[in-house]
Amino acid sequence: MKIALGSDHRGFHHKALLIESLHGRGIETLDQGCPSVDSADYPDPAFAVGELVASGAVDAGVLICGSGIGVSIAANKVKGVRASLCFTPDQARTTRQHNDSNVLCLSGDAIEPEQALVLLDAWLASEFEGGRHGRRVDKIAAYENEHQKAE
Repeated sequence: MKIALGSDHRGFHHKALLIESLHGRGIETLDQGCPSVDSADYPDPAFAVGELVASGAVDAGVLICGSGIGVSIAANKVKGVRASLCFTPDQARTTRQHNDSNVLCLSGDAIEPEQALVLLDAWLASEFEGGRHGRRVDKIAAYENEHQKAE
């Protein structure tokens, strides 16, 4: 498995902990910024991670900014990305099971770094259930295909 991760300055410490944990499990990561706690714009890593996920270059993405909202909004502008902001393990599980989420978004301010690990584990341990949920995700993809301009 290969996971792209990105953050702004307010998510930097969470991202570093997640990368360390994933490496310890033998999971390959691609760090898409930011490189420090110096101020950084959240759309940059969100677009970079989103593009890697959408292209299939990685299996999944994780994004962290102060609230988690900014990276979620930005990543969801990338066609094919289903970025989900989660605060509980149940949300992390069900967004994979029901929404086929391919990018996990987290808040660097509202959760502790250790809780970010719990959420990541719940998200990674879950799989898309398909069925009626597949029909719904297909509707989202059809709308994207019909309404978003080709690059």
